[in-house]
Amino acid sequence: MIKILKTLLLFTLLIQANTDRPPIKYNYLAKKEVKSFIKMMVKKHHFSKRYMISILNYAKLDRDTLNRYTGKYKVGTTNGSWERYKAHVLDKKSLAKAKKFKKKYYRTLLRASREFHVDMNYMVGFIGVESKFGEYSGDYNVLHALSTLAFHKNRMKKFFKKELEALFLMAREQHYDITKLKGSFAGAMGMVQQVPSIFRKYGMDYNRDGKKDPWSLEDAIGIIAKFMHKNGWRKGKIVAIPTKFKGKRYSKLRCTHRKTVSLKTILKNGIKPLKKFPQKRAYLLKNRNLTHDDIWLGGRNFRVLTRYNNSTSYGMAIHLIAKSL
Repeated sequence: MIKILKTLLLFTLLIQANTDRPPIKYNYLAKKEVKSFIKMMVKKHHFSKRYMISILNYAKLDRDTLNRYTGKYKVGTTNGSWERYKAHVLDKKSLAKAKKFKKKYYRTLLRASREFHVDMNYMVGFIGVESKFGEYSGDYNVLHALSTLAFHKNRMKKFFKKELEALFLMAREQHYDITKLKGSFAGAMGMVQQVPSIFRKYGMDYNRDGKKDPWSLEDAIGIIAKFMHKNGWRKGKIVAIPTKFKGKRYSKLRCTHRKTVSLKTILKNGIKPLKKFPQKRAYLLKNRNLTHDDIWLGGRNFRVLTRYNNSTSYGMAIHLIAKSL
């Protein structure tokens, strides 16, 4: 028994060592592409060369962040499993927090709902999924994370290099110390977890205190309302409705939030909506539980949710938080 416990302890320590390693010193300035990046930032955006060199000399290599985008990191990936969403953001405690948050920020939510013509309960859903209603906004150093992903081979390197560029611009515009910003392993910041380019597009001073602050819950309400409005949200219109089908698993039609299927085809293939669906086409959505599949029909509004994070489970988690309210 003692031998087994020792083996389990060693296994746990090995997991922690591979998934919780602090950033380490790295000579970014020795890389040609970093020198080219500095040159571009000086010429295109008029940054001081001395400033760029000092900041990128400060940047470290975040191995945990890199592993998430090179196929080596599996636990807690960007788009969580449906079971993970249910356990962490759709549990009774979290849904109770959603009601408390709505009550506390009701006036701000109402103002945003009226100004941007969006449904307030879905704003609450976004903030619940992204930061647990302000409890957690990430503890990764954003400069380290984005420098790592911008200058080391990974499946989204081009994207992250643009985000590093946007980070420098954001920090200058908002007078932030770029070396101290905290966020997710992907460089997303604040109460609705925005990467720098998205914050520069949607960031706003919704509480009118003179600054755009992604860590302010009131500003976050305005930010997400603006995002929903700009991406085509239709207030009061259908988001998703449940269905039933024979059996526990469904595989007759491809289920995706990226492409719609005609309602006629859906009905022919054994899917029966539990409520009237008012559109001729729908997104056929599947969430895989441990023992069975849940199938939903999604409307145009559901696609807006997934434009923030390209995941059916993500959109459904927001929807179910909203419905609980």
